[in-house]
Amino acid sequence: MPGLLRGVARTAVVAGTATAVSNRVSRRQAGRWAQQDAQQAAYAEPVAAAPPPAPAPPPAAAPSMEQKLDQLQQLAALKEQGVLTEQEFAAQKARILGG
Repeated sequence: MPGLLRGVARTAVVAGTATAVSNRVSRRQAGRWAQQDAQQAAYAEPVAAAPPPAPAPPPAAAPSMEQKLDQLQQLAALKEQGVLTEQEFAAQKARILGG
């Protein structure tokens, strides 16, 4: 049993040391990369400003009564064919008439 504990303890020490070394190397490398990026940014040419965004499109016009009636007729046809249930038909009808 003491040999097993010694092996586990040794493994823990080795793993801890490896983690500490790995973290230190990573931090050092990140510092070097940050320093290189700062140097490159100092020597880089200024970048032209991006053009302003395009204006938003005008809001869509509300559908006319004829368009609403056409949509309702299409919905009714789908309901008669069995494509839409009564609940789906009512929901779509409310959306068309409300919008």
